[in-house]
Amino acid sequence: MITMYQNKITLMPQDILEKEFKIDTRGYRLKEVDQFLDIIIGDYEQFLNIINNLEKEKADLLGEIMNLKQELRNSKMSMEVARSNVEVPEVTNVDILRRLSQLEKMVYGSNKNNNN
Repeated sequence: MITMYQNKITLMPQDILEKEFKIDTRGYRLKEVDQFLDIIIGDYEQFLNIINNLEKEKADLLGEIMNLKQELRNSKMSMEVARSNVEVPEVTNVDILRRLSQLEKMVYGSNKNNNN
């Protein structure tokens, strides 16, 4: 995964580790420079690890997305097939009111006959 970023990243941890500075008469203290560079190298390695982990996670998530999309397509197709195989009559409010009226006639009509 690091190769993906090699054209964007100038230094690798090994480049930092192997960097040598010229020493002038009033130059920096080598020990301080080395300690600081060690910190930079450690951070740099952490960044590269984080990038690799995120790239792996991204690849896994993209794979999961593709699987879920395929599942969704399959479910939609199955649902369409099921709908086309079973024709369910559409029930409207008018149908419900007719049925309710018929039930009322049956219930109240039978009560009137029983009371006579």
